[in-house]
Amino acid sequence: MAAVFLVTLYEYSPLFYIALVSVCFLVTSALVLGWFGLGVPVILRNSEEAESSTRVLKKRMRQVKNPFGLEIPNPAAASVSRGVTLTPDCLEDCVLTCYWGCNVQKLHEALQKHVYCFRIKTPQALEDALYNEYLYKQQHFIKKNDKAEKYCQLPEDAQVVDFGPVPRARYPLVALLTLADEEDREIYDIIAMVAVIHIPDESYRLSCRILYQYLLLAQGQYHDLKQLFMSANSPAPSSSDAFPGESSTDTGLLEKAGLAGDELELQEENTKDCVVCQNGPVNWVLLPCRHTCLCDGCIKYFQQCPMCRQFVQESFPLCSKKEQDEDESTHVLQHVLPGRVF
Repeated sequence: MAAVFLVTLYEYSPLFYIALVSVCFLVTSALVLGWFGLGVPVILRNSEEAESSTRVLKKRMRQVKNPFGLEIPNPAAASVSRGVTLTPDCLEDCVLTCYWGCNVQKLHEALQKHVYCFRIKTPQALEDALYNEYLYKQQHFIKKNDKAEKYCQLPEDAQVVDFGPVPRARYPLVALLTLADEEDREIYDIIAMVAVIHIPDESYRLSCRILYQYLLLAQGQYHDLKQLFMSANSPAPSSSDAFPGESSTDTGLLEKAGLAGDELELQEENTKDCVVCQNGPVNWVLLPCRHTCLCDGCIKYFQQCPMCRQFVQESFPLCSKKEQDEDESTHVLQHVLPGRVF
């Protein structure tokens, strides 16, 4: 009976024929798109299939506390003749040792010796591995949480104006941070940090910057510390550029009301929004491009980086969901009005 009804409907209704052809066309198109790797339209897949097919591999990460930090506060003023200013930021008492004109080959041989021969825990250990292949050494003692600037400069009698053309046989400056106390070396997994710094000279005037950072572990490994590329979002330009007088007046009123800090904090938070939804906080790092631009909700929908279009091989979160919830709760409690009781 049903077959007779369908045959009758097929003979007397052109809409049935049109609908059947359309369904066949959609199914064929989906198969062709999937065959050539273009992706089947989401409308033809269920939600579980869509989510599982676009999820990238999550890289397993192990949280390690790094006791060392090093920055160049004013790179534009640095040069071989004028020297360079470094700002260390360490969690424990440390020793900052700067080696000018360090031999490139000997430095990388020293890193290999850390893996296979002996551990580079002190400046003397690195100097033994380098066979004293450097021009000049400076040393500073860094107190815990001391962020004072340290000035490093070649002496005038060194008479060094450049380190030769590229490729060079010597790095302009290598900074070594090591833990000062023996007890601290037993606590931390990371026992030293080697920073290779470029200093502009007469032959190569590229601006001062940290080229490489190597973290030396107590177990005998070393890791190349890579920079993460954050999204380039910035708050909308205000009228302060056009009307500086009004800006200073408004800032003064906000400071009197105690709101200036909140406004700056709000602008900083806006720069950390996901580049896709513009709502969730950025939390995921994409590899190998190292762009940090997606939130927890958007990461599952992308197989390619939304900033550079490179295929994502792995990804890892900056913090877990539990840590995010704790940060949000702390942020809310800090902005509660004084005297309010919960």
